[in-house]
Amino acid sequence: MAGFAAAIGDIVITMDADLQDDPSEIPKLVEALNNENYDIISGWKYPRKDPLEKRMFSFVFNRVTAFFTGVELHDMNCGFKAYRAEVVKELYLYGDLHRYIPILAHQEGYKVGEVKVRHHPRRFGVSKYGFKRIPKGFFDLFTVLFLTKYLKRPLHVFGTIGVIVAFIGVLIGLYLAVLWSMEGGVGFRPLLMLSVLMIILGIQFFSIGLLGELVIGLISRLERRINDNQEKDQT
Repeated sequence: MAGFAAAIGDIVITMDADLQDDPSEIPKLVEALNNENYDIISGWKYPRKDPLEKRMFSFVFNRVTAFFTGVELHDMNCGFKAYRAEVVKELYLYGDLHRYIPILAHQEGYKVGEVKVRHHPRRFGVSKYGFKRIPKGFFDLFTVLFLTKYLKRPLHVFGTIGVIVAFIGVLIGLYLAVLWSMEGGVGFRPLLMLSVLMIILGIQFFSIGLLGELVIGLISRLERRINDNQEKDQT
């Protein structure tokens, strides 16, 4: 973010500092950005000179991300990218959201593409890759999905979770009701507590989504009133 804020050119290039990216590929990124009318060009390390386990996880990560977001890139996490300046000036990144810049930009209406770039084996430094990053990566993916798809419709995500959880609780309750009619008392069964708990949780999830919709609706009304007042002041 500090680099993006300080950049003054029309095109901004980012690349990793481990010397695996090849600076001689920069003209290829710039050419694709200019000639193909893209706003972001992401590098596709091909062939990739990384260990097998890292390539396997990257493949799964890219496929899952593409499935949920609709942004089809072979190497989403590649740090070798070219951007138009107006794109990076609108980005707000925190945590590990830099891995999802193409998704965040795509959501804002920018056009994202990719080109193959030369990749070198690591010769210096130590890789930060590890299995601890796997759950963090998918939590970040959930964050990005919420920010891009559900930020203005929280009921869709919380309501869906609530309905599913409550429905499972009702099914368990129906099963216990049938069991009670056939065998008698079921009050001592842990499933009864689980059923009640899931129904309550489902209602709570749905209520959170509904409250989120109310908050967003209130904010939208306030924004419209502010805009109307500004227009009146200008006239």
